Amino acid sequence: MAQSTKEQPSTSSREAAGQRTLGQLVADAQTDVKDIVKGEIALAKIEIKSDVAKGGKGAGMLVGAAVFGLFALGFLLTAGAWALSLVLPTWAGFLIVGGALLLITALLALVGIGALKKIKGKPERTIETSQKAVAAIKPPKAA
Repeated sequence: MAQSTKEQPSTSSREAAGQRTLGQLVADAQTDVKDIVKGEIALAKIEIKSDVAKGGKGAGMLVGAAVFGLFALGFLLTAGAWALSLVLPTWAGFLIVGGALLLITALLALVGIGALKKIKGKPERTIETSQKAVAAIKPPKAA
């Protein structure tokens, strides 16, 4: 059998020619994947912080509704007490104030619930970009 006279180029001649070894390519790919994962984690944190802020606003509205509800209850109870002790005018004023507070309570509760329903609960942009990154890394399927 004849031996091949071709020699494999040395590492230094490959680097001089601009070619990188398989080990170098794998190391670069690992570094790139790590960078992509770190970026995706950072994006997920940003999205989750945004959702938490929206949840805080909705919860704040519900707390406001609860406070106004307590005031309304106080006024309505006072109006009921006056209604039993007096025949007309004083309780009518208290009842109107209590009714107005109940309307404010209902409005705040509806706004708070609406804000809570807008929370997505998952980082959709992060999932989308992660899927694109995985698709870009995967080799194309042979037909």
